[in-house]
Amino acid sequence: MRVLLIGSGGREHALAVSLAADPSVDQLIVAPGNPGIAPLATLRPVTATDPAAVAALAVEVAADLVVIGPEAPLVAGVADAVRAKGVACFGPSGAAARLEGSKEFAKSVMAAASVPTARYRACSTVDEARAALGEFEPPYVVKNDGLAAGKGVVVTSSVDEALAHARDCGRVVVEEFLPGPEVSLFVVTDGVAAVPLMPAQDFKRVGDDDAGPNTGGMGAYAPLAWAPADLVERVMRETVEPTLAEMRSRGTPFAGLLYVGLALTPAGPKVIEFNARFGDPETQVVLALLATPLAGLLHAAATGTLAEHPPLEWRPGAAVTVVVASHNYPGPPRTGDVITGAERPGVIHAGTARRDDGALISAGGRVLSVTAAGGDLAEARAAAYALVGDITLDGSHHRTDIALKAARSELDGRP
Repeated sequence: MRVLLIGSGGREHALAVSLAADPSVDQLIVAPGNPGIAPLATLRPVTATDPAAVAALAVEVAADLVVIGPEAPLVAGVADAVRAKGVACFGPSGAAARLEGSKEFAKSVMAAASVPTARYRACSTVDEARAALGEFEPPYVVKNDGLAAGKGVVVTSSVDEALAHARDCGRVVVEEFLPGPEVSLFVVTDGVAAVPLMPAQDFKRVGDDDAGPNTGGMGAYAPLAWAPADLVERVMRETVEPTLAEMRSRGTPFAGLLYVGLALTPAGPKVIEFNARFGDPETQVVLALLATPLAGLLHAAATGTLAEHPPLEWRPGAAVTVVVASHNYPGPPRTGDVITGAERPGVIHAGTARRDDGALISAGGRVLSVTAAGGDLAEARAAAYALVGDITLDGSHHRTDIALKAARSELDGRP
């Protein structure tokens, strides 16, 4: 199988690692890719959000499967253009990708499908946002209606801060805060059949103990020993199946990766958000534990044969990823700093580039996702942080508490 993977971030590097390890993949092409992906695949330049350019590249390389990593190309309709050329594509149509492209649209789908989620109000003006905030208790949740690279949400007890975010975004969704731990569940689907992957937990805040502003994600771990035993079954029944049915009824079936962001509230799991692609950095830990070959699974979803795919198999143990971020992230990051120690197994590149002299340098906010597996969370954490300790990047920062509470719970036997 010849696979073309679209994207250039940490999620795509993690996908490339798994795709390259699949015995059915004869050739892996990644466009545009990054320096960490280069040893695994042939890199090709492309504007990932240009449907015609991606479709033309798929035809040129005679791809048997195109896998679209990031959200922006999906919302732009890249998957539609690829499929129009007769090439199998893993990723939803532009119309279906509105589940991520518009928070208001996603909420309308959830309401129609009776999916458990937070009460909300869609607002186009600051005055509307002010009125909506009056309907909810703090902390207030204000979400940019459109794509915001994982940083479009403000959770605050300050009305002024909430209104400032609404003013900056233009169109927002104001919703009630959902208490409880958060969980990410990835579901591979061909629009009808749906296969859940292993739940994971990520860490959105920039600092230890969940201090500071939201980011695109500062780390993740799996599995979740503390999660309810029936969590996946319940979410599939109450959320995923009704959502897929609603999308089919609208004439826009969702085929690809449905990311379900959940809060495990006292009333049960409720949806925080839908995404239309693999999440980053949760992908890093989930794929590190997936024993089933990835290309065959994604190809089955892309060709409508997922119901015939064998049950998934998982490696024992746990996986942890720790994000190494540039100076000032999640604000405007400093780039161009030289990185050492990052060209080794387990170090996933998210925001890196090659300087003219060949040096590896930072080129984004989240620079690396350092991932390791182990027999349990404590072992996986130790291995991941040992890798982090071998990396040098001036001004960088990372959280020191990824999976710490969960690992301690495993050690002392608490749930």
